[in-house]
Amino acid sequence: MPVNVDEKIKKLSAAQRKKVEARAAELLAEEMTLRDLRRARALTQARMAEELGITQDGVSRIEKRSDLLLSTLRKTVEAMGGSLSLVAEFPDRAPVVLTGIAEDEPRG
Repeated sequence: MPVNVDEKIKKLSAAQRKKVEARAAELLAEEMTLRDLRRARALTQARMAEELGITQDGVSRIEKRSDLLLSTLRKTVEAMGGSLSLVAEFPDRAPVVLTGIAEDEPRG
């Protein structure tokens, strides 16, 4: 017999429900599109275009793409005031931060 998530949640105490809702919010906050991230940083496409030295339409195209060069992604994140890290995750070891990728000058 299928299990209905809503029914399961109704059976939880108020404290448990609050904990589940908080964790769900955390998970949602961890995943954003570039557009979502730009908006969360209170930046317009025009401002991003100015920072990147491209047109507003160029920013729009970057935000719509599902396949970007890592260097383009790095520059976009940096234009928002952040930095980009690339992490490889494996089931049998701790995550590994990859270096020398999408950098203007790889680290020595």
